Amino acid sequence: MNVFGVDIGGSGIKGAPVDLDRGDLAEPRHKVLTPQPATPDGVVGRVVEVVRNFGWSGPVGVTFPGVVTGSTIRTAANVDKGWIGVDAGRLISERLGGLPVTVLNDADAAGLAEMSFGAGRGRTGTVIVLTLGTGIGSAVFTGGRLLPNTELGHLELKGHDAEKRASAKAREDEDLTWEHWATRRLRKYLAHVEMLFSPELFIIGGGVSRKADRFLPLIEGIEAEIVPAELQNNAGIVGAAMAARPAA
Repeated sequence: MNVFGVDIGGSGIKGAPVDLDRGDLAEPRHKVLTPQPATPDGVVGRVVEVVRNFGWSGPVGVTFPGVVTGSTIRTAANVDKGWIGVDAGRLISERLGGLPVTVLNDADAAGLAEMSFGAGRGRTGTVIVLTLGTGIGSAVFTGGRLLPNTELGHLELKGHDAEKRASAKAREDEDLTWEHWATRRLRKYLAHVEMLFSPELFIIGGGVSRKADRFLPLIEGIEAEIVPAELQNNAGIVGAAMAARPAA
């Protein structure tokens, strides 16, 4: 069964039909740049562009980088603040000619995909999925059940939002070596999260997960197992499609 998934990020918007029997993309994904500023009108226009690129006419799942309740946006850390209070599901559905649209937090979507088809399969303890990109997204599972909208990227670290110091973007913007970022930034963040939640497993996702061998072996002193996301940067698309499956 195929359902369409779209993953809205701070720098890119990507989507594809997803084969939910396999938990993988049914066709190569299409990606466009996130408009700057990332206003509702601009972002929705790009989402429509991605969906129409495939001639899609069924249910659509969409991730958003912030807290989502129902389909209404409550926070917008890495996109325009004009999103706050917007019913994103209704807005995107209207622009897609009335197609059913389901909206959820981006890291929650990635977590759902990893728990069903990736590195979290069969794990019933506390599992935390972290997506490292423009910011840090988080999805917390216990007993296989999701606690939505945890937003652990905004925990305080050294007087700042953790994502301002430990995200993949922070590494790039500050031109940090993999070793410096892994041992002095990411390790400290993981230790803080571990102190609060005592997970048995961290799954590290986002685009940087493709280069997990460059930094994960450098992280020491964390009791929880740490593994890269198996679906890597496609997890959000897959999870978005999973969320839209009831509408199909």
